[in-house]
Amino acid sequence: MMEIFSETKDVFQLKDLEKIAPKEKGITAMSVKEVLQSLVDDGMVDCERIGTSNYYWAFPSKALHARKHKLEVLESQLSEGSQKHASLQKSIEKAKIGRCETEERTRLAKELSSLRDQREQLKAEVEKYKDCDPQVVEEIRQANKVAKEAANRWTGMYYNNADKL
Repeated sequence: MMEIFSETKDVFQLKDLEKIAPKEKGITAMSVKEVLQSLVDDGMVDCERIGTSNYYWAFPSKALHARKHKLEVLESQLSEGSQKHASLQKSIEKAKIGRCETEERTRLAKELSSLRDQREQLKAEVEKYKDCDPQVVEEIRQANKVAKEAANRWTGMYYNNADKL
């Protein structure tokens, strides 16, 4: 289909393409509309409605401009990526300056690791005894008191209104 546009460099209507495509390129007449629509959706063929007719065209220069634009976009992305890579490499080098592997550094790293493990163990132990926490017990007592008052209120209303039923 694209060969028809590039060879003729002309503007077509759908009915013209339905006549030309089967004869010249062997595209079945039933699939011309679908192929043309997919080319329009992909941006390879332009379509414009003038009056009641749709006109289709695709000039070779459009494809060239599209490729050039895509190339420019990709080159800019590449340069941005290269700059980001270079800046990250610089920050890695800067970070390595003060981090020489010494005995003291390894000893402190091990100590930090053991302290973190100990903190996790203590957190687990505190979580285990959370149910015995006086504050949690007091909250449970307050919740029970509120529930008891609500139950008494409802049963009282029931007995007070039972004679009206």
